[in-house]
Amino acid sequence: MRVLISGASGLLGTALTRALHSEGHETLALVRRMAREGEVQWDPRQPLDPAKLAGCDAVVHLAGKNIAGRWTEKFKHEVLESRSAGTRTLATAAAESLRRTGEPRVFVSASGIGYYGSRGDEVLTEASAAGGGFLAEVCRRWEAATDPARDAGVRVVNLRIGVVLAKDGGALKPMLPPFRLGLGGRVGSGKQWWSWVSLDDVIGAMLFALHGDSQGAVNLVAPAPVRNAEFVKALGKALHRPTIFPLPEFVIRGLMGEMGEELLLTSARAVPEKLQAAGYKFRHADLDGALQAALA
Repeated sequence: MRVLISGASGLLGTALTRALHSEGHETLALVRRMAREGEVQWDPRQPLDPAKLAGCDAVVHLAGKNIAGRWTEKFKHEVLESRSAGTRTLATAAAESLRRTGEPRVFVSASGIGYYGSRGDEVLTEASAAGGGFLAEVCRRWEAATDPARDAGVRVVNLRIGVVLAKDGGALKPMLPPFRLGLGGRVGSGKQWWSWVSLDDVIGAMLFALHGDSQGAVNLVAPAPVRNAEFVKALGKALHRPTIFPLPEFVIRGLMGEMGEELLLTSARAVPEKLQAAGYKFRHADLDGALQAALA
């Protein structure tokens, strides 16, 4: 299989590239600079020549502006555009390439469980409605931007990824320094649900999506979401540190504003209904094991 990957240099893209190579597949990385061997140059804001997708069996789209930052109106606009415009550019090229050559047959695109907004204790499956808030709007537009490929007959998979557990990136990395110093604790009330997933299972599910027949929205989360207080306790246990210093809501809102509200205080109890129904076997279904793997 030959797979074209955007965001190939990021946490997920690097791990996916390594996994594909270990299986004997070929990868091409989409880059903005001048392309070298094994790369394809693109500008997410400009049309992409469908000929650049020639010979590619699949596309995996992971690129997008990091949502961590001060959420000014300008910053939020850039986040929204980086996901919707770049996705539509790539999906449109994939659609035209399919019409001309019959390839690619599958388009796997990242999304997030931010799609659901803050939903309290409600169990969220792929059939659940979209929620409110900025991240929900981003995810709605992000997924809608894959429509050109879907409408052309490409099998499109929108992976709604949860809190990724990896020591070198994702949500866990910024948490480690204070927790290792024994300064960690519950966030806000600690009652909000966090839907987590190990990096191993993110990559495993991506490979499963490439080789399988799933399509549409897929919750890429572990089967057992936990409340924040439980997550914090498990992280402290994995690091052999106490977790007695809570981070109050007023501090989060004061220091981080809307970003802190949506990233840390939102409650999303998502479950991987479609992945499990399709037969995917999680490598790390329990939080303790996933944290041990991430910190190893």
